[in-house]
Amino acid sequence: MKTQHLTGCLAAAMLLAGNLMPAKAQSSFDAQFNDYPTYNGTDLELSVSPAATSFRLWSPKAQAVRLNIYADGHTGKPEQTIEMTADKANGTWTASLPGQLYGKFYTFQVKHDGRWLDETPGVWAKAVGVNGERAAIIDFAGTDPTGWNADRGPKVENFSDVIIYEMHHRDMSMHPSSGIANKGKFLALTESGTTSPEGLATGIDHLKELGVTHVHILPSYDYNSVDELNLQDNTYNWGYDPLNYNAPEGSYSTNPSDPSTRVREMKQMVKALHDAGIGVIMDVVYNHTAENDGSNFELTAPGYYHRHWDDGRYSDASGCGNETASDRQQMRDYIVNSVKYWADEYHIDGFRFDLMAIHDIDTMNEVAAELKTVRPDIFVYGEGWTAGDSPLAVERRALKENVSKMTDIAVFSDDLRDAVKGHYTDASDRGFATGKPGLEETVKIGIVAATAHPQVDFSKGNNSKFAYAESPEMIVNYVSCHDDLTLTDKLKRSMAGEPEANQLAAAKLAQTIVMTSQGTPFIFAGEEVWRDKKGVHNSYKSPDSINAIDWSNKARYNDQFEYYKGLIALRKAHPAFRMTSAQDIAKHLVFDKIDSVKNPNLISYSLRDNANGDSWKEIKVVFNGASIPRTVDIKKGNWLIVAKDGRISPDGALGATTGGKLTVAPYSALILARP
Repeated sequence: MKTQHLTGCLAAAMLLAGNLMPAKAQSSFDAQFNDYPTYNGTDLELSVSPAATSFRLWSPKAQAVRLNIYADGHTGKPEQTIEMTADKANGTWTASLPGQLYGKFYTFQVKHDGRWLDETPGVWAKAVGVNGERAAIIDFAGTDPTGWNADRGPKVENFSDVIIYEMHHRDMSMHPSSGIANKGKFLALTESGTTSPEGLATGIDHLKELGVTHVHILPSYDYNSVDELNLQDNTYNWGYDPLNYNAPEGSYSTNPSDPSTRVREMKQMVKALHDAGIGVIMDVVYNHTAENDGSNFELTAPGYYHRHWDDGRYSDASGCGNETASDRQQMRDYIVNSVKYWADEYHIDGFRFDLMAIHDIDTMNEVAAELKTVRPDIFVYGEGWTAGDSPLAVERRALKENVSKMTDIAVFSDDLRDAVKGHYTDASDRGFATGKPGLEETVKIGIVAATAHPQVDFSKGNNSKFAYAESPEMIVNYVSCHDDLTLTDKLKRSMAGEPEANQLAAAKLAQTIVMTSQGTPFIFAGEEVWRDKKGVHNSYKSPDSINAIDWSNKARYNDQFEYYKGLIALRKAHPAFRMTSAQDIAKHLVFDKIDSVKNPNLISYSLRDNANGDSWKEIKVVFNGASIPRTVDIKKGNWLIVAKDGRISPDGALGATTGGKLTVAPYSALILARP
């Protein structure tokens, strides 16, 4: 039986490098694992040949290991129990049975310190029975959809070309207005032609219409909190409580009791998105396990896979009760091999690492390097912070501030997020886009993707005090995600008392800043249709009534949708917004001098000299986050109007101007182009 995860781990307060005292590199308790032999063979924990089905479990300090073979994935006693043989040189235990045991299930049981631990499917189960209690033996070739061998995601030249849309399986399809038959399932995103009651596109057709390049899907591996035997209960969870890292979640399949179904249907989803020209990014949570002593890690190699303090307590940088030890070789190999497996078997195009700073820099660099051997354009990014302290030394953590020590890895910019909409810890706090003065320099840090720029004073930054990114491709810009209040809810709270029209305008402005900034833009599913979560900031286990997107909003707020769609089209059409080097940003992005005391909440800059090969000679971008109109002086010339007064035309068809003094409406952006 899966148990309900008790905390919304990702709601834990973020602790950045500057807030933490350097910790010892290793606790005295953890030192006992230094002499463990490791094994990185491809036959962990199951391999099937024409003649035999073989098993290999890594458990160096086990006194004995049993292998149990079952006919059923949930009930019944073992058909066979086999004593496994120790291979002390590499810390593994092996057993082999004649024939291909497809359709059977298995568990391991480890004897440790004179006691038999509970049964476990091991840490490398790639297919599982209902609720993930037993590993399954299936023929993976039989799970491939038609045309799978030729399936490819969209080709990515530069990470700055990626436009990310973060979504949860249930959120996209569960609402009655979605018009989707396979609600809450992998197959929901394979359905074309679905519409809202008003006849507007939903599901995968909505994604195509919006124009995003990639979907970032919240955890799709087998997680702990949903009882797959009682799906009629409609239990909801984000899925940040990992159980089996290498098998798909059963509740998203049409038959969680059939191990092949969940695998096949996840592949069908990936292929459908690829056929639509959309890449798939998988949210991965290797930083902690759903349970402590009861986790599959602890049931195979007690103590090894997690970090501890000197007194033996689990360290808890995840805020969820434990943290894993990526700096140990077997765990590092596990993370690297796991993402490579997903990239190869499921054709995943990118990975978002939850609380990435719990992992060490060396592990993350190896992850990115090894993924390049699968496909060179796989995108890796993560949260560059922890939710608590750790025995891992600060200088070794994959922190936001350490991103320049990593290669081909990006981090989220909390600089832009908190400055644009207001701080995430205070629902009523306003930001640059909602009239709070003094945040202009921090917004500029986001605009230049935290790279060194002669006109940006990092000492005035709220979250960061130095240019921590060497390249814009190291930064993911956003104003909201599944964590904390949606942008809609944030604006409803912080702008309470103002007309909804002002809130909608501020949302447009906030996303205009995201989409026109250097780096990689990221939006949260449904915000393009004014999606809220009824003010719930930590909805990790809230019901569908809170989390599901009401697709009727697409008709109610179609102007908002069309604006977002136009923003995305603008970014895709103009490489000036997608520069790939800090040097080009410093050369081609020039801020206008504005007295922020006399004119707060006003930023103006130009992208000059056909930046990054753009067809437009110059692009003028002005942001007015004030509640009153602002007048700006635009140099004389023939300008196309691209965005003005909450309207946008990616090809500059809103009209023309010769420059001079122009008025920028409250809570809005002005974008002009000189061909």
